[in-house]
Amino acid sequence: MRKVDVFRSLHKGRLPDDPLVLPGPWDAMSARVFEQAGFPALATPSAGVALSLGYEDGETPADEMFAAVARIVRAVDVPVSADVEGGYGLAPKELVERLLEAGAVGCNLEDSHGGGVLKDPREHAEWLAEVRYAAGDRLFLNARVDTFEYGDADPERAIERAALYVAAGADCVYPIGAPANVLPLLRSGIQGPVNVYARPGEGPSPAELGELGATRVTFGPGLLRGAAQALRDIADGLRA
Repeated sequence: MRKVDVFRSLHKGRLPDDPLVLPGPWDAMSARVFEQAGFPALATPSAGVALSLGYEDGETPADEMFAAVARIVRAVDVPVSADVEGGYGLAPKELVERLLEAGAVGCNLEDSHGGGVLKDPREHAEWLAEVRYAAGDRLFLNARVDTFEYGDADPERAIERAALYVAAGADCVYPIGAPANVLPLLRSGIQGPVNVYARPGEGPSPAELGELGATRVTFGPGLLRGAAQALRDIADGLRA
């Protein structure tokens, strides 16, 4: 099987308390650690990669992001999906080509502009449809819904956007920042897999998020921040 087919299959038939947990590596070493721990696939976080490269979230040049993804892909044998933010202004065909050249099996694509301005959902759905057409079945598209992140807490708005994105060909929908208490409503209103953001050490566990409706769980830059704190503790110990 192609890696993209393996990745797609991992989203199917999940039990409610067994969502697909996708750690977010920020470099080759962290990717190897997660693979050696037994995770069947990985999903890079744009913010985590940005911080590892010395940038703030949303400021990583496209070439550096794709190069970082390619290094992570080369370091492991498991499928790797890549968060490529809003697509860096690339035409759908070029975006798909860059992802495939890097070795990614899928991607996150957000529906907001820099600065937290939501895109027009119908225009964004048309763009996603073009990405889907260019990719065929070679990429798993995870369509991020940013309403909860940027001021619209109405679950129905997220469900409306999700329906447009699924109709455009998205394989999965990612209502980032959705509160745990609205996940059952989102699950009932969204066709297909739902990606939920978890905060390590805070809030519901991945299994609990699965019971609330998550098909898959990702962590954004949280794992990098946890590793950085562990390194700070080591540094403080050395100074002491």
